[in-house]
Amino acid sequence: MTSALLRNNLDRETSPYLLQHRDNPVHWQAWGPAALAAAKAANKPILLSVGYAACHWCHVMAHESFETAATAEVMNQLFVNIKVDREERPDIDTIYQSALALLGEQGGWPLTMFLTPDGEPFWGGTYFPPEPRYGRPAFVDILRRVAEAFATEPTTIEKNRAGLMDALQQLGRSNHNPAPAITPALLDQVAERLLREVDRVHGGIGSAPKFPQTYILELLWRAYCRSGNKDARDAVVLTLDKMSQGGIYDHLGGGYARYSTDAVWLAPHFEKMLYDNAQLLDCLSLAYPATQSRLYATRARETVGWLLREMIAEGGGFAATQDADSEGEEGKFYVWTEAEIDALLGNDSDTFKAAYDVTPAGNWEGHTILNRTSHPALLDETGETRLARLRDVLFRERDKRIKPGWDDKVLADWNGLMIAALAQAAMVFNEPGWIAAAERAFDFVRDRMTVDSRLRHSWRAGQAKHSALLDDYANMARAGIALYEATGKTGPLQQAEHWVAQLNAHYWDPTDGGYFFTADDAESLIARTRSCSDNAVPAGNGTMLAVLARLLHLTGNPAYAERAEALVQAFAGELGRNFFPLGTFLNAAELLHMAVQVAIIGRRGEAATDALIRAAYAANAPNRILLVVPPGTDLPALHPAHGKTQVDGKATAYVCIGTTCSLPLTDPAALPDAMQQAR
Repeated sequence: MTSALLRNNLDRETSPYLLQHRDNPVHWQAWGPAALAAAKAANKPILLSVGYAACHWCHVMAHESFETAATAEVMNQLFVNIKVDREERPDIDTIYQSALALLGEQGGWPLTMFLTPDGEPFWGGTYFPPEPRYGRPAFVDILRRVAEAFATEPTTIEKNRAGLMDALQQLGRSNHNPAPAITPALLDQVAERLLREVDRVHGGIGSAPKFPQTYILELLWRAYCRSGNKDARDAVVLTLDKMSQGGIYDHLGGGYARYSTDAVWLAPHFEKMLYDNAQLLDCLSLAYPATQSRLYATRARETVGWLLREMIAEGGGFAATQDADSEGEEGKFYVWTEAEIDALLGNDSDTFKAAYDVTPAGNWEGHTILNRTSHPALLDETGETRLARLRDVLFRERDKRIKPGWDDKVLADWNGLMIAALAQAAMVFNEPGWIAAAERAFDFVRDRMTVDSRLRHSWRAGQAKHSALLDDYANMARAGIALYEATGKTGPLQQAEHWVAQLNAHYWDPTDGGYFFTADDAESLIARTRSCSDNAVPAGNGTMLAVLARLLHLTGNPAYAERAEALVQAFAGELGRNFFPLGTFLNAAELLHMAVQVAIIGRRGEAATDALIRAAYAANAPNRILLVVPPGTDLPALHPAHGKTQVDGKATAYVCIGTTCSLPLTDPAALPDAMQQAR
């Protein structure tokens, strides 16, 4: 065995997740050519373990197995052990999660895959306990069985390997199903089908565990806006209300946990992810104009408060995650006992306990997860002010506790999600200060995470690492466009166009259309994936369809129309197989074909112009695309309002659908109605 495999080498890494395992007795290697070459030289199978810093079950398996000398001895003897941070290398995670799904297993983290020395999978699973339980065999028994099969049953191993590799190679290919036209009628049919999956009591899709699935919420909201489908509206409002008053929301510090382990949004695994909070902030902004919900406005401000207080990494980028565990216990930082609350709040404790479900026995493992699901309606202003004062007492006490781990790496794709969400929310909730935070993060990614004019995926400890993926470029391009619409500054728009050009040059599939997940000159992996399916984050191809649609209408460049239509054709055939994960793609297709273009002719910074801009963001119009130009500046030649001017020297707005525009509007109060009627 090579000397490189005789020690744990993770102390050389920057990923907080990998560094969490640097003291394991397991001889962990980081993914890379050296580790793969060592496996070939030793002719040993690879044990690939994929997780992330905030993952509760990753910590459990680490404590039970990877920190145990006896288990580590078996791992070191029988395997080359490679540890991967799924947030740092989603390209690797995507491939091996797909392989696990092909084996008929449910994916998740920690991912435990067994590979040939060439990195090709032949079997795997997720969490394995140290002794048989949960219907799963003991991890050490699995290790020995797999190693024995690899040594003595080459035919079985080869059959598994070949089958998985053949299927993985097809992930990047088109299924060549007929591509239906994505019409409003088709979108309505999809929404009606998705409505059947909504929990009409607690909100959300299906039963436990429940994830926010914001792209489905957006699809349902768009159905309401498009056709007046009240059931679709009610499903979104119910879900947002229940999540925002449930235990999945941190009522003291702000921010949403990744998902709920139950059907009622009570008990999360407590980890907070940047990407979830970005998407939920988008949803709150989406629903607020029509609902004027005090709850949504409050949750948006609290969540941004958490972001700006606790999630700013060095240099102004946004950090990735906060852990589920502290002091080795899940949720310890977040939960309370009745005695603690009584001692802190004194005579006010009864009021607080009634509002937040605090009981002597608790609602989770003898403790209380604060929630308001039993009484979700907000109190009057006086009542809410009193509760806010009591929450502040608890927050200041909680702040003295040992905090959960913080993964401060900056990921380009997740930052793009949050920058766009912040820019949108700043305009919807009239919080201009949020724009500055979004711009700082945008500048950080653009300036510090670019090497030789190409984006990098991850940054930490002064190092920009790993080739950018489709999602990095797509989400950052979307962020640049959102900043341009909100501020009128052309730099972010020009940068977005540059990033789209990079995607077209290095990621486009010239055979089947659509964008590959990785660049044509990136590290060669065992498969090059191409997908339009949403997962925990929106699918890059779906995001790119919306980016191209906005660039088309903002610049008038017909090349964006051609590329957008090719992207639709590349994936529309997927609708006949499974439309459930295609929410981002379908929402973007509606934007492409049903954009509500608002052209404002006026100078930003002048009261009349700014009032029209605020009115445009106050409209319930998910397909809004906003373009503001000063008087005397031509709109793009292909813009339907091209050639139109101000009325009587006043800031003037035009609302356009297709090639038809409204009469000129100078009254801000009339603009939202005009936008909603134009849908």
